[in-house]
Amino acid sequence: MNALTEGNTAGDFVAWEEDGFYSRDTGTIGAGNDYEPGSVLGKITASGKLVYWDPAAVDGSETVVAVLRTPAAAADADVPNAVLMKRHCRLKRHGLIFGPGVTTQAQRDQAVAELEALGLLAR
Repeated sequence: MNALTEGNTAGDFVAWEEDGFYSRDTGTIGAGNDYEPGSVLGKITASGKLVYWDPAAVDGSETVVAVLRTPAAAADADVPNAVLMKRHCRLKRHGLIFGPGVTTQAQRDQAVAELEALGLLAR
């Protein structure tokens, strides 16, 4: 029998969200990477597309704007209408996924602080 592998799901990082999908929003994930649910995202100012949050960037993606709720296979093309966690929710910190630009605990702590400023509490 073949083993099945399940990737990250919302249950891995969402502890609580406001009723009526109030915590959610949608956005376009920029091409270049495949993203799993729980990915911490920044927004490129020029295009408005979401990519991995990168604290060293200077294109707008150095600011945390959301956490991806659904998978986004964006390696080859943009993914429109990706579901995001944008406001008033509690997240499981250990379930968050950071991009390759995040290499230190201080950077992860910075991302969590930026999430909290948006109303996304990561504990």
